Amino acid sequence: MKTREDIQAYLIRSGLPHQEVDEETWLVRVEAEARPIVVRLQGSLVLARAEVGNVPRKDREAFFAALLRENAESLVHCSYGLTGDNVILSGALPLENLDYNEFISTLDDMALALSRRAAVVGS
Repeated sequence: MKTREDIQAYLIRSGLPHQEVDEETWLVRVEAEARPIVVRLQGSLVLARAEVGNVPRKDREAFFAALLRENAESLVHCSYGLTGDNVILSGALPLENLDYNEFISTLDDMALALSRRAAVVGS
Protein backbone atom coordinates (compact mmCIF):
# COMPACT_ATOMS: atom_id res chain seq x y z
CA MET A 1 0.00 0.00 0.00
CA LYS A 2 1.22 3.48 -0.84
CA THR A 3 1.78 5.95 1.99
CA ARG A 4 2.03 9.69 2.55
CA GLU A 5 5.75 9.39 1.78
CA ASP A 6 4.86 8.16 -1.71
CA ILE A 7 2.58 11.16 -2.25
CA GLN A 8 5.31 13.49 -0.99
CA ALA A 9 7.79 11.82 -3.37
CA TYR A 10 5.34 12.22 -6.29
CA LEU A 11 4.97 15.93 -5.50
CA ILE A 12 8.74 16.42 -5.35
CA ARG A 13 9.20 14.47 -8.60
CA SER A 14 6.54 16.60 -10.33
CA GLY A 15 8.51 19.78 -9.69
CA LEU A 16 5.27 21.59 -8.85
CA PRO A 17 5.51 24.12 -6.04
CA HIS A 18 3.76 22.67 -3.01
CA GLN A 19 3.41 23.25 0.68
CA GLU A 20 2.69 20.65 3.33
CA VAL A 21 -0.19 21.87 5.48
CA ASP A 22 -0.25 18.87 7.78
CA GLU A 23 0.74 15.21 7.61
CA GLU A 24 -2.07 14.38 5.19
CA THR A 25 -2.61 17.63 3.27
CA TRP A 26 -0.64 19.61 0.67
CA LEU A 27 -1.36 22.78 -1.30
CA VAL A 28 -0.13 22.40 -4.87
CA ARG A 29 0.37 25.37 -7.21
CA VAL A 30 0.08 24.34 -10.84
CA GLU A 31 0.32 27.94 -12.07
CA ALA A 32 1.45 31.02 -10.19
CA GLU A 33 -1.84 32.88 -10.54
CA ALA A 34 -4.13 29.84 -10.30
CA ARG A 35 -5.90 28.78 -7.16
CA PRO A 36 -4.11 25.95 -5.36
CA ILE A 37 -5.12 22.33 -5.59
CA VAL A 38 -5.56 20.74 -2.19
CA VAL A 39 -4.24 17.18 -2.12
CA ARG A 40 -5.37 15.21 0.90
CA LEU A 41 -5.04 11.64 2.11
CA GLN A 42 -8.33 10.40 3.48
CA GLY A 43 -8.38 6.77 4.45
CA SER A 44 -7.60 4.69 1.39
CA LEU A 45 -8.06 7.61 -1.05
CA VAL A 46 -6.04 10.53 -2.34
CA LEU A 47 -8.42 13.45 -2.83
CA ALA A 48 -7.63 16.45 -5.00
CA ARG A 49 -9.82 19.54 -4.86
CA ALA A 50 -9.71 23.13 -6.05
CA GLU A 51 -12.10 26.03 -5.62
CA VAL A 52 -13.15 27.43 -8.98
CA GLY A 53 -15.63 30.22 -8.33
CA ASN A 54 -19.23 31.04 -7.49
CA VAL A 55 -22.39 29.98 -9.26
CA PRO A 56 -23.75 33.04 -11.08
CA ARG A 57 -27.10 34.48 -10.08
CA LYS A 58 -28.22 34.84 -13.72
CA ASP A 59 -28.33 32.28 -16.52
CA ARG A 60 -27.85 29.41 -14.11
CA GLU A 61 -29.29 26.81 -16.48
CA ALA A 62 -26.76 27.68 -19.20
CA PHE A 63 -23.99 27.74 -16.61
CA PHE A 64 -24.83 24.28 -15.29
CA ALA A 65 -25.11 22.97 -18.86
CA ALA A 66 -21.60 24.32 -19.57
CA LEU A 67 -20.23 22.55 -16.48
CA LEU A 68 -21.85 19.27 -17.49
CA ARG A 69 -20.45 19.61 -21.03
CA GLU A 70 -16.97 20.17 -19.60
CA ASN A 71 -17.35 17.09 -17.40
CA ALA A 72 -18.41 14.98 -20.38
CA GLU A 73 -16.16 16.35 -23.12
CA SER A 74 -12.96 17.65 -21.54
CA LEU A 75 -12.31 16.18 -18.11
CA VAL A 76 -11.02 12.66 -17.56
CA HIS A 77 -9.51 12.51 -14.07
CA CYS A 78 -11.61 15.11 -12.28
CA SER A 79 -15.03 16.72 -12.48
CA TYR A 80 -16.85 19.92 -11.64
CA GLY A 81 -19.18 19.85 -8.67
CA LEU A 82 -20.93 22.17 -6.25
CA THR A 83 -20.53 22.89 -2.58
CA GLY A 84 -23.33 25.28 -1.74
CA ASP A 85 -22.98 28.06 -4.32
CA ASN A 86 -19.29 27.35 -4.90
CA VAL A 87 -18.00 25.48 -7.94
CA ILE A 88 -15.18 23.05 -7.24
CA LEU A 89 -13.03 20.65 -9.20
CA SER A 90 -12.40 17.34 -7.53
CA GLY A 91 -10.83 14.00 -8.18
CA ALA A 92 -10.27 10.86 -6.12
CA LEU A 93 -7.69 8.13 -6.55
CA PRO A 94 -7.35 4.83 -4.67
CA LEU A 95 -4.16 4.93 -2.66
CA GLU A 96 -3.45 1.20 -2.66
CA ASN A 97 -1.91 0.88 -6.15
CA LEU A 98 -1.49 4.54 -7.06
CA ASP A 99 1.39 5.25 -9.40
CA TYR A 100 3.03 8.52 -10.39
CA ASN A 101 1.37 8.68 -13.83
CA GLU A 102 -2.13 8.41 -12.36
CA PHE A 103 -1.34 11.01 -9.73
CA ILE A 104 0.18 13.55 -12.11
CA SER A 105 -2.55 12.98 -14.72
CA THR A 106 -5.14 14.07 -12.18
CA LEU A 107 -3.18 17.22 -11.31
CA ASP A 108 -2.62 17.96 -15.01
CA ASP A 109 -6.33 17.54 -15.76
CA MET A 110 -7.20 19.89 -12.93
CA ALA A 111 -4.55 22.41 -14.02
CA LEU A 112 -5.98 22.49 -17.53
CA ALA A 113 -9.50 22.92 -16.20
CA LEU A 114 -8.39 25.73 -13.87
CA SER A 115 -6.68 27.51 -16.76
CA ARG A 116 -9.92 27.28 -18.75
CA ARG A 117 -12.16 28.30 -15.87
CA ALA A 118 -12.78 31.81 -17.22
CA ALA A 119 -14.54 30.31 -20.24
CA VAL A 120 -16.60 27.93 -18.12
CA VAL A 121 -17.27 29.90 -14.96
CA GLY A 122 -16.94 33.38 -16.35
CA SER A 123 -14.47 34.59 -13.74
